Amino acid sequence: MLTFLRSLTFSAGMLVTIIAYGALVPLVALLPFARRYAFTRHWARTNLRWLEFTCGVRYRMVGQENLPQQPVVVLSKHQSTWETLVFQEIFPPLVWVMKRELLWLPLFGWGLALGRPIAIDRGAGRRAMEQMLSQGQHRLDDGLWVVIFPEGTRMPPGRRGRYRPGGALLAARAGVPVLPVAHNAGELWGKRRFLKRPGTITVAIGPVIETADRDPAAVLSDAENWIESMQERLDNTALSR
Repeated sequence: MLTFLRSLTFSAGMLVTIIAYGALVPLVALLPFARRYAFTRHWARTNLRWLEFTCGVRYRMVGQENLPQQPVVVLSKHQSTWETLVFQEIFPPLVWVMKRELLWLPLFGWGLALGRPIAIDRGAGRRAMEQMLSQGQHRLDDGLWVVIFPEGTRMPPGRRGRYRPGGALLAARAGVPVLPVAHNAGELWGKRRFLKRPGTITVAIGPVIETADRDPAAVLSDAENWIESMQERLDNTALSR
């Protein structure tokens, strides 16, 4: 019952922030990108602090020394809504590769649109890939990081989806490294789960994977192997608690 009440309190507070920040989007949209990004980052940080206060969900990072100074393509496990918040806190300014339908959501989608996302039509096949490669190149050239969830959807803890090649191909064509990321957010905030369990999420940052003169398939394989091996360690740690 206590977990339910805490989760309800968090959700109510998050809804309030969506409405309050969303109401300001028409004004913020007129600002330069750096100011718009600071606005959306502030919203993410506000909800992370609210999550910690109401539900006792905290996080720790391992591998901070692997964070590069240059733009990269982040390939990350996707288990929860949580990582879409925390990445805005722990990484430099970034953009998301996402399904375009998210931009149609009232208020929340408007906020997403402030951040120059790469919003693709998943049913467009080759055109979607070409859009992602073209817009991704422009974002990286502008000094932004690009975040891609290579499995394409949220996966429950212990599950592994098919890793899609788009992120590795973008990195190889743009001449930037891939940064692999694993985490166990799904243990505390699961896919389509209302309840948020108290505890500490671990975010593991891997060594950058260079792409120069390499086959994108080999880059993707290296990223997948690191992410999944680290994921297994994180899952085993969670099970042993």
